[in-house]
Amino acid sequence: MPRTLMPCRTFDDVARAVVNGHADYGVLPVENLIAGPVHEALDALARFESLERVRELSLPIRLALLGLPGAELQGIRQVLSHPVALKQCARWLWEHRLITVVEAHDTAGAARMVGIRRDPTVAAIAAPWAAEQYGLVVLAEGLEDRYDNATRFALVRRRRGAATAAP
Repeated sequence: MPRTLMPCRTFDDVARAVVNGHADYGVLPVENLIAGPVHEALDALARFESLERVRELSLPIRLALLGLPGAELQGIRQVLSHPVALKQCARWLWEHRLITVVEAHDTAGAARMVGIRRDPTVAAIAAPWAAEQYGLVVLAEGLEDRYDNATRFALVRRRRGAATAAP
């Protein structure tokens, strides 16, 4: 049976969807090699006592600058991305400090916004695969500060017998 993905705006929304039975499982990033603990995700795990971690998995993270077709790196004036992804690219952002940084709820959502806005001076920092997903192109790759960048994710579900009411 195919799984349906359900995007959530916040880590609390992920936890709430699982606790209330709208999702069987949720995935939360708990720690990145460069940026450190993802406090908002850890807070959600602590706040929703009826969640349990089923498994943890570390995945390599590759980040790229994504823009509209025809856009060029020299023309980018604003970049959108999640705060944790921005921390992973601190060196690249420092080298391009004339680019204004705007925080977004998530990296894929940032790429989606670039596609919607259709402004060639705006780009997103996200996974390279998001370029094809949102009609963008890769303007620069390997933005992460370390080649071995990875994030540890927790797969969570509602504890058996736990109530479905969520804060």
